[in-house]
Amino acid sequence: MIEPDVHRGFVAPDVPPSEVFDRCVRCGLCLPTCPTYVETLVETSGPRGRIALIKAVAEERLDLTSPGFVHQMSECLDCRACEAVCPSGVEYGRILEPARTQVTRALAPARSWYARLGRALLIGTMFEHLGVMRAAARLLKFYQRSGLRALVLRSGVLRALGLQDVEALAPRVSDRFFIPRDQRFSAPGTSRATALLHAGCVMHVAFAAWNEATVRVLNAAGVTVVVPSAQGCCGAITIHAGEMERGRGLAMRNIAAFEQSGADVYVINAAGCGSALKEYANLFHDDPAWAERARAFSAKVRDVTEYLDEIGIAPEKFGPVPGVVTYQDACHLAHAQRITAPPRRLLALVPGLELRAMPESSLCCGSAGIYNVTQPEMSQRLQRRKVDRIIETAPQTVATANPGCALQMRNGLDRAGASHIAIKHVVEILDESLRAGAAG
Repeated sequence: MIEPDVHRGFVAPDVPPSEVFDRCVRCGLCLPTCPTYVETLVETSGPRGRIALIKAVAEERLDLTSPGFVHQMSECLDCRACEAVCPSGVEYGRILEPARTQVTRALAPARSWYARLGRALLIGTMFEHLGVMRAAARLLKFYQRSGLRALVLRSGVLRALGLQDVEALAPRVSDRFFIPRDQRFSAPGTSRATALLHAGCVMHVAFAAWNEATVRVLNAAGVTVVVPSAQGCCGAITIHAGEMERGRGLAMRNIAAFEQSGADVYVINAAGCGSALKEYANLFHDDPAWAERARAFSAKVRDVTEYLDEIGIAPEKFGPVPGVVTYQDACHLAHAQRITAPPRRLLALVPGLELRAMPESSLCCGSAGIYNVTQPEMSQRLQRRKVDRIIETAPQTVATANPGCALQMRNGLDRAGASHIAIKHVVEILDESLRAGAAG
């Protein structure tokens, strides 16, 4: 059965589990938005089917470790598209993530020693200690830049081990890292506000250019940026992997860093991280020591596109950036945070840019944290679907707001022979336009 603390941090303590499950009226409006249901047309691969399974486990009609249940908890991308369209307000993520936690606990004793070691190194070390992540990134950088990668690919060893797809998904490590060192980037003139920039875990070693562009764009908007060294990983991947307690530990670190920074707002440029940061209030709702601190923190978190759209940038600052751009909705920005218009409004400010709509823009690309590693078959099906929609749209650039999406789409476009299509964060395009405007 599902243990009582499956609901800790996700369901209000005065709401019985049965009410949470029964809020789903099985109307089916969620099904066309669910990536796995759209691909399989199997009822249990959709939100209402998975809710029924979780309810069956909670009522002890189905075993927690039954293969079908474990598969469905793993196959779900947790993209939250169902939440955005649900007329009954079912908060699906608050049901799924605790269920995954219980599955993780139940299956832990049966894992092989090397699986336990790999999980401990990845989730328990790299994401908790970013110095370890930087060391790993330096090794990956050497592999990518030294010619060793070409040698390994020619040898065929990756294919023999079944690791060629995983290797291809690895991000290209940035030339220089964006390491939080208590930096302060002052806005010119009178500062409108001070923003804490979340540097991220993978972001600060593989997407440093996104962070640098974010600093420049915020400064251009009159916002001073601080980057405290005390911050760390948001905990999203840890929580999605069922490691709830580790996730809470990472959350505590970020809450404390923000409180000590003196910043007015906590800005994030990775959609998945932003969704996790905004849900810290739910994570600690029953913790007397952290509940109020978490609520105050979550209320101050803003996606960078959300924040820039909110405070505004003078249109005359933008210079021309000719080209055709299509915008891909990152799941945890569009569905979990319900932010779809701000990125498009910001792109519309850029002179010379043609913003072309993409069919199925908000259907998941199949990245979902480490889903493309743990569920490669379904991930690749969704990747192909997304790439087909991009190619149909015929852009020069795909704008996004999440690193996982960028990696997944880059990999898919390269596979499809469409390497000429660039992938950029919205702020990179804004930064390019602002620099063109400043140059005259």
